[in-house]
Amino acid sequence: MGIYTLEQTQKIPASIEQVWDFISSPKNLKDITPPHMGFDIITKNLPEKMYRGMIVGYKVSPVLGIKLTWVTEISQVKDLEYFVDEQRIGPYTLWHHQHFIQKIDGGVLMQDIVNYVPPMGILGDIANAIFIKNQLKTIFDFRTKKVIEIFGDFKS
Repeated sequence: MGIYTLEQTQKIPASIEQVWDFISSPKNLKDITPPHMGFDIITKNLPEKMYRGMIVGYKVSPVLGIKLTWVTEISQVKDLEYFVDEQRIGPYTLWHHQHFIQKIDGGVLMQDIVNYVPPMGILGDIANAIFIKNQLKTIFDFRTKKVIEIFGDFKS
């Protein structure tokens, strides 16, 4: 059973407050998730901003259109700097997703670090090699494009 890491960075031409307002709002998750994932938030009456200890439930279809329940907890939050979401119920044996933002010249650097363990031991390792890691990369690439649509493309 392997522990895998996906890291992605993106420069965004916006203020740190604008980026934080966007990424810390649970309602924006659906907009930055590919439609083929069938992503729906099932938790009712979510607040505008996340907070430490917040539980968010979703329905997702990561494979073959099969709907799964995924429940995450926002385990850490430091306003205008980072938050961490961790899976409590869902398709992975482990899912720990760190979201960092920092001010840079011309905007914000956003960094994601996801540590995950696929389910089913050695079969999960094989599935990761065949499609899981590629699927995660595709999801984050989609998000990158959506963030560019929302905030514009960063000019170095």
